[in-house]
Amino acid sequence: MIKQILNRLPRKPSKAAEGRDGGAPTFTANSSTSSRISDFSNSRSGNSNATSLPAINSASNPGLNHANKLPQALHMKVNGNIAISPYEALPSFRDVPNSEKQNLFIKKLNLCSVVFDFTDPTKSLKEKDIKKQTLVELVDFVTSANGKFTETVMQEITKMVSTNLFRTLGTQPRENKVLEGFDVDEEEPLMDPAWPHLQIVYEFLLRFVASPETDAKLAKRYIDHSFVLRLLDLFDSEDPREREYLKTVLHRIYGKFMVHRPFIRKAINNIFYRFIFETEKHNGIAELLEILGSIINGFALPLKEEHKLFLVRALIPLHKPKCIPMYHQQLSYCITQFVEKDRKLADTVIRGLLKYWPITNSSKEVMFLGELEEVLEATQPPEFQRCMVPLFRQIGRCLSSSHFQVAERALFLWNNDHIENLIKQNRKVILPIIFPALEKNARSHWNQAVQSLTLNVRKIFSDADTELFEEYLLKFQEDEALEKEVKMKREATWKRLEEIAAMKASSNEPVLVPRRLPGHAPSG
Repeated sequence: MIKQILNRLPRKPSKAAEGRDGGAPTFTANSSTSSRISDFSNSRSGNSNATSLPAINSASNPGLNHANKLPQALHMKVNGNIAISPYEALPSFRDVPNSEKQNLFIKKLNLCSVVFDFTDPTKSLKEKDIKKQTLVELVDFVTSANGKFTETVMQEITKMVSTNLFRTLGTQPRENKVLEGFDVDEEEPLMDPAWPHLQIVYEFLLRFVASPETDAKLAKRYIDHSFVLRLLDLFDSEDPREREYLKTVLHRIYGKFMVHRPFIRKAINNIFYRFIFETEKHNGIAELLEILGSIINGFALPLKEEHKLFLVRALIPLHKPKCIPMYHQQLSYCITQFVEKDRKLADTVIRGLLKYWPITNSSKEVMFLGELEEVLEATQPPEFQRCMVPLFRQIGRCLSSSHFQVAERALFLWNNDHIENLIKQNRKVILPIIFPALEKNARSHWNQAVQSLTLNVRKIFSDADTELFEEYLLKFQEDEALEKEVKMKREATWKRLEEIAAMKASSNEPVLVPRRLPGHAPSG
């Protein structure tokens, strides 16, 4: 009798069983086929991008149990015991009383912690549909929550999100083309077949972080440094839709969790350092710079030394990689934000641009000239005067470029009233540097547009200071005549040497060229 009563009592779970409750079984997904954006993106989310790049691989989460991978089963706690239940849909939140909604929420989170294999579109269709519908319910629940999330709920939320999102990204088959600066957008993008689920998980995470019911002081225990680092790792995803969500989520985390701000900036710094000095391969540099552009815009004045070092050590060297066209627009915005915040940084930025100025890449040179115009727009006379000599030596080389777009873009600088005034104020220094390039362009450049723009610039200088302009025109003509005379003497010397060599050759007499020491007259 006593034995029968004891058998009816609930048994204490073993330690082994407790250990298995770290998460639901994970099924890896090796994405190689294309899929459409889910209906959820069209009806509920405005953040997704219609384009995508090569798919990515999903790997098992280290914190999950790998020994028992059951695609049709789910580990769930029932009255303190661990039971294996079929993967079936749970009741709707509308069908349970308010007192049971939190428990149901946790059960739905556990249900969504199963990661299915999307390589086979015919596999586990019922289970995938159940998970998708459950994820949509979770998004609605978090959005309409009217009570603070408890610590237990936050723990389960981060566990579910981590299980689905944090995975090993696949290889980058087009990395060589990216490195060479090709326009990868022109190629047919590959889509991740797991995206219909991943997108809803991202939407869920975004709503959770943005929710007023999420207490930052409590949530920071789970959305911690490790979580942020793994989120940053995902920025290397080749799918632009995923990077778009990551950008929004990380920006919300930065805004909500003030304690994480220095760490996030440092972690992004480290990604940039690795990209600049080691790999020159990363898919998410543009998105990270877009986040930083917003962060820089909010920097308080005066700027901290940490922020200035970030400009010098990370942002300026980002002009070095060959694939800069992929992120130059965002980089230029960040650089300009710094100069607008602190005008004294203009000299540092301009000298940094000159340090990494391209030599043989004309399209990159055009981009640099465009960025230079934006920086000069925010530059004041004292900073301009400190760097104008090396700056206009480089601009002079651009004016002399045989590539018409480079020369044309350099001449467009004079269309900016602020830059034109800076040049006029310092014309006595600048005109001698660029006058030869202007004069040669006006006389002999092959492109008619460049010739026309050059004549306009010459007229600006002439109208601003006719006497100065005539002085350097006369000097240029004298230098040109002298150069012509030297060239004629050189040609005459070579011609005479050729005649002597021809005479010696006819008599089979060797031509001896005596070694001359500088400053010594030839011996008789």
